[in-house]
Amino acid sequence: MGRGDLTNAESGRREPHLPASGRRGGRWNDHRKVIDGILFRLRTGIPWRELPERFGRWKTVHERHRRRWSADGTWDQILRAVQAEADLAGRIDWSMVSVDSTSCRAHQHAAGARKKKPRVPKKRTTPQHHRSDEALGRSRGGLTCNIHLAGEGECRPLAFLVTPGQWGDAPQMIQVLERIRVPRPEGGRPRTRPDHLGDDKAHSSRRNRRHLRRRQIKHTIPEPKDQRASRKRRGSKGGRPAGFDTEIYKRCNEVERTVNRLKNSRAVATRYDKRAYVFHGTGTVAAVRLWLRP
Repeated sequence: MGRGDLTNAESGRREPHLPASGRRGGRWNDHRKVIDGILFRLRTGIPWRELPERFGRWKTVHERHRRRWSADGTWDQILRAVQAEADLAGRIDWSMVSVDSTSCRAHQHAAGARKKKPRVPKKRTTPQHHRSDEALGRSRGGLTCNIHLAGEGECRPLAFLVTPGQWGDAPQMIQVLERIRVPRPEGGRPRTRPDHLGDDKAHSSRRNRRHLRRRQIKHTIPEPKDQRASRKRRGSKGGRPAGFDTEIYKRCNEVERTVNRLKNSRAVATRYDKRAYVFHGTGTVAAVRLWLRP
């Protein structure tokens, strides 16, 4: 077993959620070696063609990550499965969930994707996370993309969203929260609502606060000076001041530490994937790796 490969315990937790092995032609044989190759590229950020020979043919590893599991949602299913196991064991801290974003510089190899829509193999549908803009945008740093994520108290991502680099934070908060779906193996609806939500002032808006009140989610979001002044100018129509708890707000650093742990993977910190759904799959693999660790 090499550095960064899955241990026997981690592989045993992941194995039941993978596609069945032993199909004709041996297409799905040896999942563990392929996944170790995907993790090696995730950790180092090397080109797929430079994968060491101990992982097998580089094209097999690349195609299974890109055309198969990133396109058909297999990585998303594995992430929900390991989250459900952690929730069943009481290892998810729902007392505080924070939302934040991070910018990922796009490598020059990330540009130039084909205009034709990609297809899921053997299906007439496009990948779930495909975007026509490929989540690439121009900002001060050049070609960049943003990862908006929700992190729980133990510094692990619950859900995330990939957008172009010039997109703002506040309009994406509701979409990120709607992607939180932790299944309950013992029955019942998936859990989608945290006990408390903490954000920075970049996510402060009347739309976001109205959405949180409608879902009955307690939240701690500082109010920027311009919004505070606008509310006071409107008088009684501006509404009451937003509540703010300083002690609870101190825990918002947890999502920043989550971002730091996620970007320890070089293939996430710098985007090399041309397609948005493939980069989303890369981020999902990094999130699964964090959830599998003890």
